[in-house]
Amino acid sequence: MFRHDKRLQFEAKPEKPDPLFAKKLQELIGGAYGEMTVTMQYLFQGWNCRIEGKYKDLIMDVATEEIGHVEMLATMVARLLEGAPSDTTAEAVRDPVVAAVVGGMDVQQAIVSGGGATLADSSGTPWNGKYIVASGNLLADFYANVAAEAQGRVQTARLYAMTDDPGVKEMLKFNLARDTVHQNLWLAAIEELKEDGLEGAIAPNALFDEENQEHADTIWGLSAGSTAAQGGWMRRTAPDGQRRLRYLEDPEPLGGPASVPPPRDSLYGTFAGAPGQGSEKGAQRAPGPRQGLTDKVKDAFD
Repeated sequence: MFRHDKRLQFEAKPEKPDPLFAKKLQELIGGAYGEMTVTMQYLFQGWNCRIEGKYKDLIMDVATEEIGHVEMLATMVARLLEGAPSDTTAEAVRDPVVAAVVGGMDVQQAIVSGGGATLADSSGTPWNGKYIVASGNLLADFYANVAAEAQGRVQTARLYAMTDDPGVKEMLKFNLARDTVHQNLWLAAIEELKEDGLEGAIAPNALFDEENQEHADTIWGLSAGSTAAQGGWMRRTAPDGQRRLRYLEDPEPLGGPASVPPPRDSLYGTFAGAPGQGSEKGAQRAPGPRQGLTDKVKDAFD
């Protein structure tokens, strides 16, 4: 069950309208690493969590907070569009909706959402549920959460540098701080999973015996002039505590040619050895009369 508080988690009041920045801010709502993504990612991780207690509660606490972040951003977008665009643009174009579009407003905000936020990114691409990661594997999911918060923070920082509006900057500073704490929460939760002895259940140790151990500690040097071998990771035990990494310079491929079998006849694919294919001397045509436009064109040139 969820309850809604009419008060925003943090204030979202711009000093003045800015339709162009409202369009940019859409990335933090409906982008691949936007607040809608982490909201749904954490909600489904929490709903699918099989362990009652602190881990599920942590996921649901952060998930519910993220709903509030979407609300803050949507409110900010609507307020940035209020009275948009600037007086100069409004004077040049009489129709206020057209003037807003000329001023940089997203046409979807003008046509579809009536001057409000849309569930889309800054290019107008609709948000997609495929953005989320909710595998039921807490270790894998928490690592994905760290990455999502890091990417979201990078984009928030870039948008922070794109505006001079003090009200917008105050809200984004709050968002930056929340991204920071969430990154630390997921990193700490990863360590606690290990301390609680849940790592074996989450990443089965038995599979380490099944994998090809010969290839479990090598870095393939496949970039010309690579200096990867100089990294500190070559001078310490790997994070799993089981091995040390080795660098293979210019390794040889271990498989054969990447050839594929001929397609089924019903797929009409081109493949080596097909009837009538090859050089004029070596080509063997299929017996019987040739049918179809392709054969008639070939007859014209024979």
